[in-house]
Amino acid sequence: MSDSSSDPEDSVREAVERSRSGAPAVGEVLRDRFSADEVFQRVVAAADEEITSGVRELFFSAVAAGFAITITFLLYASLSAASDNPVVGVMLYPLGFIYIIVGGYQLYTENTLPPVALTIERLASIPTLLRHWLIVLTGNFTGGAIGAVALAYGGVFDAKTTTKAIELAEKGAFETGWWSLFFKAVFAGLIVAGVVWVIFSATDTVSRLLVVYIAFLAIPLGNLFHVVVSFTEVIYLVLLGRLALLPGLTEFVLPVLLGNTLGGVVLVTVVNYFQTSERRLENARFEGLSRRLTLPEWAFGRFAGRSYVPILDSVEATLVGEDRYRVMVPITNPRTDTELVELAARVASQQENATVHVVHIIQAPEQLSLVSGGNVERIEAESSKRMQDIYALGEKCDVDITVTSLASHHAFEEIFDMARRTQPELVAMEWGDDQLWHAARAERPLDEITNQLPCDFAIFKDRGLDPSEILIPTAGGPDSGLSAEIAAALQSAVGASVTLLHVVDDPSETAAGEAFLDSWAAEHGLDDAEQIVDTGGDIEAAIKRAADTATLVAIGATERGLLSRLASDSLHLDVVNEVECSVLLAERPSSRSLLTRLFGGGQRDKSQSEITPGSHNAKTGGDDSIVGPNE
Repeated sequence: MSDSSSDPEDSVREAVERSRSGAPAVGEVLRDRFSADEVFQRVVAAADEEITSGVRELFFSAVAAGFAITITFLLYASLSAASDNPVVGVMLYPLGFIYIIVGGYQLYTENTLPPVALTIERLASIPTLLRHWLIVLTGNFTGGAIGAVALAYGGVFDAKTTTKAIELAEKGAFETGWWSLFFKAVFAGLIVAGVVWVIFSATDTVSRLLVVYIAFLAIPLGNLFHVVVSFTEVIYLVLLGRLALLPGLTEFVLPVLLGNTLGGVVLVTVVNYFQTSERRLENARFEGLSRRLTLPEWAFGRFAGRSYVPILDSVEATLVGEDRYRVMVPITNPRTDTELVELAARVASQQENATVHVVHIIQAPEQLSLVSGGNVERIEAESSKRMQDIYALGEKCDVDITVTSLASHHAFEEIFDMARRTQPELVAMEWGDDQLWHAARAERPLDEITNQLPCDFAIFKDRGLDPSEILIPTAGGPDSGLSAEIAAALQSAVGASVTLLHVVDDPSETAAGEAFLDSWAAEHGLDDAEQIVDTGGDIEAAIKRAADTATLVAIGATERGLLSRLASDSLHLDVVNEVECSVLLAERPSSRSLLTRLFGGGQRDKSQSEITPGSHNAKTGGDDSIVGPNE
């Protein structure tokens, strides 16, 4: 990414002292030793990378880990069959775990520390944690089952080793009681989660290997139980006809699963959390960036957790650290998108100490690697050469402009990722057939990307972007309030003329409509705006009539969310395409109630809305009301 003002010395020091995720790369007091706070920062930075991964990546990483457990069972049985010395029999038991942990695969018991730490900090919701656990555990069990099939039918064991493998598996399935299994598994979970904590405090691979080997050697020597190993043993016995599946799962795997979870979560993660200080996240987050979930979000939030530590380059880190009003403008072509940037600059210029962050997003072909070959650097360097017109707009509008160039396979998703990382006050973007994100290319589901907006969004359907005559249909609410803020800024910057439209059902409500518009205009600094009260009851028809003389119509979002509907072509607002002028679609972040989170729905936060009588959409109704009372 490009930056015209970063300090090379600071950049070098940052690269040495801190990883790209923001977590410390060396200790603050002693470079080769991390404090508890610094270890915690490293844990949650890694957890965020894992917990926000896609289902496919998590699942197949977990499958690989589950299959690697087969190595542990195979070597444990083979060496035990070859020697009567129990110590010799367990010497290679840790090999499968070394393969998993050092290789970065997903193991359920390892995930009782990092994602839980993230959840304790309210940086990921409980449903997010449970989703993560379910995917990883399912993948582990799938991999373990595949390994058990290979051991049972692949001729891997000779007769003596098969006998020993059956003996080892039956010790847990038949010879150990439910509660004994549970408490033995608690200690195993404690060991595994403790290993993860220690690994994050180690700075070299040799130390990590030694810790993993010694710790996992303690599991068979202490006659303890690990849930994925136990599941593999159960499937092995089932395939050989020596155990029924249901009793094996409920009387062997279940108590081990519960014990491993309790040992990892309570005895390690929670204890380690409370030994940290209030500074445990201070160095892992950029100044002014708050990402904690509210209690309802934390307890009942959607399955996509918020990103923890933003992956920022030097430009982004500078932006986040600034106490300035900032407008982010994603563009696809620096030469053709200048009108949008100028409009955003005009809006920003009416704020004190404002800046415009232009993000040039280049859609990279899927087959082009963005991690090797210097492709990203070449693309972004070429983009930087084409920014002269963009920088010139800053001088014209008397506002600071910062430019970031970004190559991506998923242009639409990058808009939201960048907004969540840098936290602007407003994102101004253009929507149309010539924009990359018109097709909404995204790896994650659209609802996951757009459901919780990180800031205000202003989306322009461009037919010239002339802000001289602005029409604002309104029935109150935060979204039309955003339209008013933008209109007021343009009125001050370029002398735009503003007209307010309020629709009522019949002429008897005209006085109430006029009173509402007077109050609303005064509240939003538009006292001199022309006011129209339409008594026809049909909002879209009223907008089309009033838009005949307008150059820009500013419409608030629908209840169920504007961006996801635009991307899925389900907006159901014919007026957007039927008026002759440009259209501004405004949407503010909304908080969903506890009831909504429990039972679904897209209800917007009425605490921010002005509920006014007599306003509804006779054409579309319900959730499709564009300026209805629950806008």
